[in-house]
Amino acid sequence: MDNILRMLDKLITWLSLPEMNPMDFVEIILIAVLFYYVIKWIKTTRAWVIVKGLIVLLLVWIAATLFKFDVILWIFTNTIGVGITAVLILFQPELRRVLETLGQRKILPLDFFAENKDKKNEKFSETTLNELVRGTFELAKTKTGALIVLEQEISLTEYAQTGIMVDGLITSQLLINIFEHNTPLHDGAVIVRGDRVVSATCYLPLSGNMRLSKDLGTRHRAGVGISEVSDSFTIIVSEETGKVSIARGGNLIFNVDGDFLRAKLLELQKGREQEVKNKKVFPRLRGKREK
Repeated sequence: MDNILRMLDKLITWLSLPEMNPMDFVEIILIAVLFYYVIKWIKTTRAWVIVKGLIVLLLVWIAATLFKFDVILWIFTNTIGVGITAVLILFQPELRRVLETLGQRKILPLDFFAENKDKKNEKFSETTLNELVRGTFELAKTKTGALIVLEQEISLTEYAQTGIMVDGLITSQLLINIFEHNTPLHDGAVIVRGDRVVSATCYLPLSGNMRLSKDLGTRHRAGVGISEVSDSFTIIVSEETGKVSIARGGNLIFNVDGDFLRAKLLELQKGREQEVKNKKVFPRLRGKREK
C-alpha cells in the first residue's frame, strides 16, 4: 500500500504544471494537433491493430511498476531496444507512405488525410449490392475465377497502388469483363470502395494460417490474407469449382449462395448507414471518440 501511495505522490508531482509563457501554450496546441492527425490517420490503417497491442504492453508495464514485478520490468528493460526496431519494421509501409507524402510537399492536415475523410462517408448503394451479387454468380456459372475486395474503414490504398487504376462505377458487366480469361485485368484482385471499382490486378498478402486446407489455391489464400490485415470483406469465386466463398476477419466461409451473400452485404451496408446516423445524432460524442 505504501508503494502505491508513493507512486501516486510521484505521479502528482510529475503532473504539476510548471511556470508557462504564451509560447508554451502555442507549442502544446501544435503538438496536440499533430498527435490528433497522426492518431486519426493510424486508425484508418492496419497499424491501428499494432497500436492497440502496444497500448496493452504499456498497461502491463504500468502495472508491473506499481506492484514491483521485478522480472517483468527486467524483461521490458532488456527488450526495449529490440522492441523499437521491431516497431520500425512493422510500421515500415506506413512510415514510407508518410515520408513519400512529405516529399511531395503536401500540407499534412489538408492533403494527407483528405482521402480518408472522403472515404469514411462512402458506402455502397442498393444498386451496387445487386450488381455485386449478380456479377459474382454470373462469374460462378462460367467458372471464372474472381477476387473482389470491399474496402471498409481501414484503407487499402497501398494494395490498390499495386494494380491498375480503374475508377469505374460497379456493374455486373464491368466485373465480368475484368475477370474474363485472357484479358489484361483478369489476373489479381479488384478493390472496391463505395460504389466504384478503384483498381484491378492488385496483389494481396497471402495468409500464413496453417489451419487452412492445403487444397486451397492462391486466390483463396489471398482473400483470407487481406481479411487478416484489414477489416475488408472479400468475395472469392473458384476457377475450378465455380463455388463462391467469402472471407472476413481471417475466416473463410465456403460455398455460399446468392441469398447468403446478399444478407452479408446488407449487414455491411446497414452497419455503415447506422454509423452515419450516429455521427449526425451525436456529433460531439463522435468528436471525443476520434480524439
